[in-house]
Amino acid sequence: MKIMIRSNNVAILTLCLFIVSACTVDSKLNTTEPVKNGVKLTNEAIYGNWEYNAKRPGAVRWLDEGANYSALETAPGYEDAELEKDQYGDDIKVYEEIVKYDPATLERTVLLPLKQLIPQGSDKALAVDDYQWSDDKSKILIYTNAKYVWRKKDRGDYWIRDLNTDDLWQLGGELSAPAEMMFGKFSPDGLKFAYVWQNNIYVQDLKSREVKALTSDASNTIINGLFDWAYEEEFSIRDGFRWSPDSKRIAYWQMDTHAAKDFLIINNTDTLYPEVTAIPYPKVGEENAAARIGVVSLDTPKTQWVELPGIAKDMYVPRMDWANNSEQLLIQQFNRKQDTNTLFYADANTGKAEAFLTEKEDTFIELMIEPKWLKNSDDFIWQSERDGWKHIYLVSRDGKKYQDLTPGEFDVTELVSVDEKNGWLYFIASPDNVSQRYLQRTRLDGSGKMEQVTPNQFSGSNSYKISADSSWAIHTHSSFLSPPVYSLISLPDHKAHHVLEDNAALSAKLAELNIGDVEFYSVKAQDGLRLDGYMLRPAELDKSKKYPLIHYVYGEPAGQTVRDAWQGNRGMWGIMMAQRGFVISSIDNRGTAAPRGHDWRRSIYAGDGSLETQDQADAISAMCGRWSYIDCDRVGVWGHSGGGSLTLNLLFRHPDVFKVGVSQAPVPDKRLYDSIYQERYSGLLEDNFENYTKVSAITHAAKLEGKLLLVHGTGDDNVHYQGSERLINELIKHNKQFDLMSYPNRRHGIVEGKGTSLHLSTMRANYFINNL
Repeated sequence: MKIMIRSNNVAILTLCLFIVSACTVDSKLNTTEPVKNGVKLTNEAIYGNWEYNAKRPGAVRWLDEGANYSALETAPGYEDAELEKDQYGDDIKVYEEIVKYDPATLERTVLLPLKQLIPQGSDKALAVDDYQWSDDKSKILIYTNAKYVWRKKDRGDYWIRDLNTDDLWQLGGELSAPAEMMFGKFSPDGLKFAYVWQNNIYVQDLKSREVKALTSDASNTIINGLFDWAYEEEFSIRDGFRWSPDSKRIAYWQMDTHAAKDFLIINNTDTLYPEVTAIPYPKVGEENAAARIGVVSLDTPKTQWVELPGIAKDMYVPRMDWANNSEQLLIQQFNRKQDTNTLFYADANTGKAEAFLTEKEDTFIELMIEPKWLKNSDDFIWQSERDGWKHIYLVSRDGKKYQDLTPGEFDVTELVSVDEKNGWLYFIASPDNVSQRYLQRTRLDGSGKMEQVTPNQFSGSNSYKISADSSWAIHTHSSFLSPPVYSLISLPDHKAHHVLEDNAALSAKLAELNIGDVEFYSVKAQDGLRLDGYMLRPAELDKSKKYPLIHYVYGEPAGQTVRDAWQGNRGMWGIMMAQRGFVISSIDNRGTAAPRGHDWRRSIYAGDGSLETQDQADAISAMCGRWSYIDCDRVGVWGHSGGGSLTLNLLFRHPDVFKVGVSQAPVPDKRLYDSIYQERYSGLLEDNFENYTKVSAITHAAKLEGKLLLVHGTGDDNVHYQGSERLINELIKHNKQFDLMSYPNRRHGIVEGKGTSLHLSTMRANYFINNL
């Protein structure tokens, strides 16, 4: 919902802060002169020309129970075509066609050549953002003209190509508009197509092409088949409806957002008068949107609502799907505190729901996953932390039998595939090194020991997209200084048959650089707990000298920074700063998403922030004691989002350790963030009000002694600019001098607008150079 208002009806803050030290471009950072034994990196090369972006193959889809797969590939004759870049630096690929491979023979068949992607009456092919196959593989659904909603391109147009008739036509008819259809998908029988438009769900018959509305009650506060901002962001769920296996009904979420207050975001730059966007955004302690589940028949579009216990706006429904049949739904309901997940079977005909399984925690439930049903039994695969580690379980349909398939003191980070025919379960884990990831397998019946499938030569991080029969996979391997390589492999022998993308050109460019040593290390906190980190040293390190340190942080439960994996452009920026004489480091404090067990991740629950900040400060002290070439009087820190918040807390709480900080898009006051995320990790406001105050950086702002650069986008829909404005007032109150850069109308990633990423990376680099 957008509201146009007169400028004299709102208070518009004009920032007149000019930052010479932060915004002046240092010419030394934009030269291409070689350093000893290598090329000198520049911000322009990384974030201007995007020269160090890793490539990845087009969308790969396994086609059947065997192993044929399809992929997007550049059409012949267009391999060297100049491509535009989007605002994230990614190529806008407009010359791609859909091909099929037989992995055993590598025989290539063009299923949809570029010329067949040209609509009638047009001379330009569709740019394929994504595609889907019908279950019988006779039709291809093409998603194009995609536009961003929040973080993903969820609005666009859908076209269908029938391989039997070679007919190409656009879906939706009059009940759609350009780039406004969402979450379109075939019915399981391939005869119909359903989608969301203007917050209602529609279905189109692919033979008659007739379009029918299945819901009609959408409004400014009622949305069907999609989610509000908070659900999408914090439950990682965007598509809000599910086809029944028999293609006769659709189960869907309906969100009633009227109880959630709107947060207003002002756009001062794109129109003559300010434009205001209102987003229902429940902050900590405020009322949430209410979610409920409905089932609608295609024959008679009347919704049967599911009867779940509790007051809807005080509960969450983050997962729902059909329960391996067309008569029941399996619904997961969380309480607001998020320490209890109750699983229900709901009758699709009557709406009656019965609980059959409960996960309970003293702190919070972290795993939000769908059960994976087996084909040859009524059991399903489930993931839980009930024994202190993230493990995979075999659970009976009634929830009474519960067998741990992956016992041991290690975390499973991902369930990859179930090979029911041969009795294997494939998953990702790294019991001996939490910074790495490897494919493992174990017997589906719980007998036998775990086997590592990934050969030891692939040290670092490995991910897999496995075929339905688990005989083939697309394997992605990378490490800290090695960009990803995508290969077609057979399983379980892990033999490589074809390289889809080796990023050889990028590897060659990296070989031209003078890059120092990377070390993954461990140090101890004051209480003796092991803390894991990494360090990148300057290539021409002289251990008799002292070097300033730039410490990168995140520190939140949602991420892990210490990964032996390709770091992308942030990693390249670190290499650039190491070339300029900085030591680069990061450590994972308690509470981060490192696979170190339940207690590690829950230790920070409802805390006052002292554990996280003390771990970071302890790590720096231990590093200074071990490596004499680190100048402990010149330690800088930076981070984004949760890392921006931690940067503030480190500057304020440990000014003796951290002298310079760049805080990007921080949450200075935890009470200003959304209810789902913050209450999950900090507890309910009424139970932990004092800790909410103590953990918030704004409480400690008066202790600032070092140099602070505060960076925020004024259009941030996630972490609102409001928080930085409140912090500014607090710093002013205590006469604490600081530097500020506000990016007009940029959102949370601070990437929109030509030149934004280059400007930010240059400013950050200069701030450390000028102040460290």
